Amino acid sequence: MKIPLGILLPESQVDKTNIKKYLSENSYVITVGDRTTEKMIEFGLIPSLQIIDGKEKRAKREPPKLANATELTVDNPAAEITPQSIDIIKKAFTMQPPIRLCVNGEEDLLVIPVCIYAPENAIILYGQPNEGLVIVKITSEIRNKTQKLLDLME
Repeated sequence: MKIPLGILLPESQVDKTNIKKYLSENSYVITVGDRTTEKMIEFGLIPSLQIIDGKEKRAKREPPKLANATELTVDNPAAEITPQSIDIIKKAFTMQPPIRLCVNGEEDLLVIPVCIYAPENAIILYGQPNEGLVIVKITSEIRNKTQKLLDLME
């Protein structure tokens, strides 16, 4: 995911005020990544769906603290998107938020199925290592683009 799917907010501008500019009152917010999830919780912006793997830049870390989230777990090896991951993401979108999906393996590429199955106008936030935060608003254009990426991987 070297090329951001959405707007890249430079690291120096990643704060609550700038992020809120992209959210509406009842946005369905999805975070992919431990650091991104932790930052949003610190800002008081509790993501509806959080996808974490207990790592940051491949190093093990404590998962972000959050009470009252329903936890789901899935195995997803690095550089892959498993059918089980896609199924559990679809399931998560039918559940009452907040939902935390803990990935055994790597969560990076799960941004792709999340973009395909997320509710219309949902906002996805994920980190671009050493650059900043990517903010993606779900539109049919994003769905089509990510579906093509997923098709290439199969």
